[in-house]
Amino acid sequence: MFKSIKNLVWAFDAEWIPDPKAGRLLYNLADDLDDALVMEEMWRKNGATEENPTPYLKTVMCRVVSISVVQRQVHKDGRILLRLLTLPKMDAAGVVDPSERRIIETFLGALGDRQPQLVGFNSLAADVRILVQRAVIHGLYLPGFARRPNKPWEGVDYFAKGGESHVDLKDHAAPGWGPGTPSLHELAVLSGIPGKMETHGNEVPQLWLKGRLDEILAYNEFDALTTYLIWLRMSYFIGLVNQAQYEQEQNLVRELIREESGNKPYLLKFLEEWDRLARLCGHVTC
Repeated sequence: MFKSIKNLVWAFDAEWIPDPKAGRLLYNLADDLDDALVMEEMWRKNGATEENPTPYLKTVMCRVVSISVVQRQVHKDGRILLRLLTLPKMDAAGVVDPSERRIIETFLGALGDRQPQLVGFNSLAADVRILVQRAVIHGLYLPGFARRPNKPWEGVDYFAKGGESHVDLKDHAAPGWGPGTPSLHELAVLSGIPGKMETHGNEVPQLWLKGRLDEILAYNEFDALTTYLIWLRMSYFIGLVNQAQYEQEQNLVRELIREESGNKPYLLKFLEEWDRLARLCGHVTC
């Protein structure tokens, strides 16, 4: 298991869809072919069946559409401050620069500059992999993120399996692969933490095609909150926080949701589901 909690933690999740541009380039499809038809052809080329019409595509063929982070920062006086950070940013007029290049450059650039302890679920095999592949495709210059130390104690390394700089919760919950590996949803719900609710990952491409980026961002934020709460629960299991601290930090998440819900009322659904599961799970720490 991981051994430490750094003063700056980013629990994150990324969302991506089949990239129509990649489909046109790889399969010599017409430039004016509808994006939805391009995606269908990409899935068909990669083994789509009636039972599984949207098979998993290599991440290099996909486009990152959002990244969400729960940031935990410990100040010098010991106060813990949580923030919910999401790309692309939105203001009163709508989305600000939704380009994939901007999303990846902003996120990985900030990682390189601030060097938080990164927390994800299946993030070494999926999220970080796609971010690296797509950053290379876009020709980005991000040495602060990509540079690896010669020795583990000489700096941050986001690519080392089992390291302290990047905590992949899936690897700690179930090392290796196989039918016994829990999904984030399963691990969360059985722990009294909200998992997938109204939206599921395979619906994201259709939401994007319909221009419903706001729903993708909401789904992404829910997953980031879930990831953070699973990390917090594992930190309690390991003994990095005691029961009083664990309960206090769960309350900080509740406060964060209430504060953010002024501009993002959909977050209250997460709180409602959390309360419902807490009543059902029967565990003291739910």
